[in-house]
Amino acid sequence: MNMGGQLALVHTVPGLISTFEELAKQHLDGWTTFNIVDESLLRNSIRDGSLGQTTMRRLAGYVMSAVDAGADAVLVTCSSVGPAVDATRPFCPVPLVRVDEGMADRASDVGDRIGVLATLNTTLEPTRELIERLARAKGKTPRIEARVCEGAFDLLSKGDREGHDRAVSEGLMALAAESDVVVLAQASMARVMDGEKGVRPDVPVLSSPELGVLRLKTYLGD
Repeated sequence: MNMGGQLALVHTVPGLISTFEELAKQHLDGWTTFNIVDESLLRNSIRDGSLGQTTMRRLAGYVMSAVDAGADAVLVTCSSVGPAVDATRPFCPVPLVRVDEGMADRASDVGDRIGVLATLNTTLEPTRELIERLARAKGKTPRIEARVCEGAFDLLSKGDREGHDRAVSEGLMALAAESDVVVLAQASMARVMDGEKGVRPDVPVLSSPELGVLRLKTYLGD
């Protein structure tokens, strides 16, 4: 693997900066990070109900700005803008990865019944589509059950982390009961698995932060 460089992290949620910086230190020896944050990319997608062309263009602008600033690789940490990452990749001269790629690729290797849990509709469909596409590339056609934890994102936005975690935990346990593996569509959801009080379903649960960084590591190794 390339033993050093600058990794740009493009975020729509400021609270995830420390999570990804720590993961980069853990898995990417010799790499330093810098952050680009714009909450409006996600907020505008929520407002519009989908990822619009203007937001896709703006995301591409941030990626190319990161390259101009010296980035040797770019990781976009928001699943809702994942399709914009795919659209930008052909024009990006350095490795560019969407955060949910590693998680989505792993899911079809774990089981045939895949549950996808999100707190936003704008994240649900891009994650489902990515899982289906990567599974097809392996000759697989898993059954995907996708659900939204209604109200959970609003609770988190208002600072009610306990309410958010409770809603996600309940949704996770219910979906796990009928799945071989559950995918948490947003990086912010992974917290419900942390600590002694974290939920422990009887099936594997995949979240995007660490698997996203490990996916990037494979690209750097290539």
